[in-house]
Amino acid sequence: MKKIWIVEDDPAIAGQLEKHLRSWNYDTRCAVDFQHITAEFTSFSPQLVLLDLALPFGNGFHWCAEIRRISSVPVIFISSAADQMNMVLAMSMGADDFIAKPFDLHVLTAKVQALLRRTYDFAAGGVALNLADASVYFEGHRLELGRNEFRILQVLFENKGRITPRAVLMKRLWETDLFIDDNTLSVNIARLRKKLADFGAPVLIKTKKGVGYMVEEK
Repeated sequence: MKKIWIVEDDPAIAGQLEKHLRSWNYDTRCAVDFQHITAEFTSFSPQLVLLDLALPFGNGFHWCAEIRRISSVPVIFISSAADQMNMVLAMSMGADDFIAKPFDLHVLTAKVQALLRRTYDFAAGGVALNLADASVYFEGHRLELGRNEFRILQVLFENKGRITPRAVLMKRLWETDLFIDDNTLSVNIARLRKKLADFGAPVLIKTKKGVGYMVEEK
């Protein structure tokens, strides 16, 4: 169940959003302490944030920038101040979309679903890949992976639920007809598994002996 955090200081709007999104089977929570938005964000660790522009302590631009310091989680602004300048500024601060108030709940839900789908199709067990900047996150926190480690995850996520043969992985990683020692792939897989484990991520990569590797559907 995806977690959506609603940062909206109008109780009526916040409650309406929370109730509607829960009916779509999302785990929703509304911000309570508007002075400590970042702390609440870290505590809840949502997969998407709905962020109002006009807030009691610092505006939405400020809090979007603060969230972006620690996470690449999708952010959708919701505001009645939907002029072109605010929309451009929101995107420059790291927002993924901007929805003008008053909004249709069904349109908002469709945008939420589309953004979650784009963001988390390359995800499993709390680990998510951002193909735009070749970054990897576990529960909203960035993991530092090498080029080959990232590409291993990308290929396995592309084939999630299916076995990826070792030969396919090696070709995608090194993209050469030159001979590559089979042990080189094993070393990269072992290094990737250790980094994920050190960060507290669950065991994602399953070995299919004599065939290859796979990431199971979650």
